[in-house]
Amino acid sequence: HCDLTGWWENDLGSKMQVFGVDSEGNFSGEYYTAVSSAKKPIQPSPLVGSQHLDEDGQCTFGFTVNWKKFSDSTAVFVGQCFNGDNAGEVLQTSWLLREKVDSQPNDWKATR
Repeated sequence: HCDLTGWWENDLGSKMQVFGVDSEGNFSGEYYTAVSSAKKPIQPSPLVGSQHLDEDGQCTFGFTVNWKKFSDSTAVFVGQCFNGDNAGEVLQTSWLLREKVDSQPNDWKATR
């Protein structure tokens, strides 16, 4: 199966480290984003997630990142691991980012 343990880097230069995946597929780690609209300096942020442990190595997974050290937003990622031809394992992901807004009428602009 696809082992998410270790370091991963995306197209924008953000990196994450998954500390280890347990026998149930649960994991934790840290996310080092390279992009942010927050005004404070970027810092590593904790992540927690879960993956399927499929035998074919092309498992789906999801994780949440709490940007608590420099922002009041939260992001969730979902994806699938693929065994690339020459590149080894590749993670294809989609994400949603929720930013805090001051009132419910402003909810329309809170998620991207």
